Amino acid sequence: MRLGEPVRWLASRTRPRRAMGSSAPVRAAGGTRDPGENPAVGRLRELFTGDAADGWEKSWEFGVTPWDLGKPTPVIEHLARSGTLPKGRALVPGCGMGYDVVALASPERFVVGLDISDMAVKKAKQWSSSLPNADYFTFLAEDFFKWIPSEQFDLIFDYTFFCALDPSLRVAWAETVNRLLKPDGELLTLIYLISDQEGGPPYNNTVADYQKVLEPLGLKSVLMEDNELAIKPRKGCEKIGRWKRCAHQSSL
Repeated sequence: MRLGEPVRWLASRTRPRRAMGSSAPVRAAGGTRDPGENPAVGRLRELFTGDAADGWEKSWEFGVTPWDLGKPTPVIEHLARSGTLPKGRALVPGCGMGYDVVALASPERFVVGLDISDMAVKKAKQWSSSLPNADYFTFLAEDFFKWIPSEQFDLIFDYTFFCALDPSLRVAWAETVNRLLKPDGELLTLIYLISDQEGGPPYNNTVADYQKVLEPLGLKSVLMEDNELAIKPRKGCEKIGRWKRCAHQSSL
């Protein structure tokens, strides 16, 4: 199986979904937007009245998942085909249904999809277990911040995970990324720009928010550009960031 080959047949196994913020887009200054204008996001926020883990479990139980595209993220399909991403071991935290996990998985790259929701992991396993590249990925129901894997990762991909976390957890997010990456590992972030809104999830989110918590740990941006392959509702509202850390930084 060639690198990126899963993407072609994956399309036949997925279904259209409404993306977060896809109804009545409202753009703020600088190309950002307020997802709270989407009624589905409003329903999601109503589930977060206490424990965050319970809120995510309820969102999957009740089918309130406005961020779920129902297919792989287009730019991930492109990067998987391009062969420019690190091979080896990859991690996708907050993987949900796992479409990006499957798109990234190949004989050259084993991918771990992590989600705190048991229901999300159950659904991901149900639809993907018989796929041709199923030997190259796995799904685990774990807390990203507490999980200790047997090995570190060459690549970590974050999309709609950082922005879904309460901002008080962002330093811990960066520290966990730093701990899980190999010395020469890469963090790939698809940054959904959000500003001038109240509450979350998703929470206000800028490139500077990532820089603030990653750079003190030695993770430096080697690429930051507009996501030209963003889905229509998010056009002009996403940045692709690729981050590398210094080999002398702390690890597991």
